[in-house]
Amino acid sequence: MTPKDPLLAKARSYLRTDIEQLTRVTKELDPALADAVPMISQAISSGRKMIFTGMGKSYHIAAKCAATFTSTGSPAVLMHPSEAPHGDLGIVNEGDIVVLLSYSGESKELVQLIPFLRRIDVKLLSITGSADNQVARSVDLNLRVRIEKEACPFNLAPTASALVTLAVCDTLAMLVHEALGFTREAYQKLHPGGAIGESLTLKVQDIMRGEDRLPGCHQHQSLQQAVLIMTKCKAGAVGVLNDQEELIGIYTDGDLRRSLARGKDLNQTPLREEMTRDPITISPDAGAGEALTLFSTHNIDDLLVVNAEKKLVGTIDLQDIPKLKFFQADA
Repeated sequence: MTPKDPLLAKARSYLRTDIEQLTRVTKELDPALADAVPMISQAISSGRKMIFTGMGKSYHIAAKCAATFTSTGSPAVLMHPSEAPHGDLGIVNEGDIVVLLSYSGESKELVQLIPFLRRIDVKLLSITGSADNQVARSVDLNLRVRIEKEACPFNLAPTASALVTLAVCDTLAMLVHEALGFTREAYQKLHPGGAIGESLTLKVQDIMRGEDRLPGCHQHQSLQQAVLIMTKCKAGAVGVLNDQEELIGIYTDGDLRRSLARGKDLNQTPLREEMTRDPITISPDAGAGEALTLFSTHNIDDLLVVNAEKKLVGTIDLQDIPKLKFFQADA
């Protein structure tokens, strides 16, 4: 046993605790979650916002929750409970929803903050570990996320409790953005930068292999010629063209193996006899995310790019995908 083994065993144990507690919350999901969705949706639709707050580690969880809601179309801000009575209550407006995060529900700073929030006429939503605590009893709606133990040798550090709180907040954000009809296009507008921005704004023409590696063969050419072109272009397939240079089929390395298994003479057999007609294609103007959808939906390795005149203008190999971060197109 190497010195690393006991540490890895402990690491797995802590991770299992997190997974077990998240599974517990999933099975015992508070039905009040279904009431929180319209409460938030109606406020956001009316031009209101969400304010997240929490003390200690809950404050950091609140920051991530606010960011998730904001990025999915529900404006949200972060407010520190200790700073709120000293001027930060100016963040809060009538009709807003304040979300208080405290697993114990006994955070002194939150308990003291609630009366001040009540004077502004806001909706109060809390996420705590039980329904029987000061915070839960003082709000309009409480979501319970009960765990049995923390992933901590002393059962003290807020590990599993922070995880389940974050998970429920993320779930609530997804439900709200669906309820509000938040679209892929709207998401794109809010994420113009980084890997997400690229995945949503890139077009097929930006990632396809172009003329220098364009594997095209005419239908009367032999299978052997197709193999040579595949090899030259380092491609897993060739597009088969008619006399008008229009794409009419595809011949892949999988087709090659099947041709050999049937005893076909590669030098004498024309492509038109072995090709697959009407292959799956995509436009160069399509979004890159659509390409990934076609790959996964049709279980293919090569995608031919065809313009409006049915001319082969590029290809995308499944191997090109991992270097970019894509999201599936909406159903």
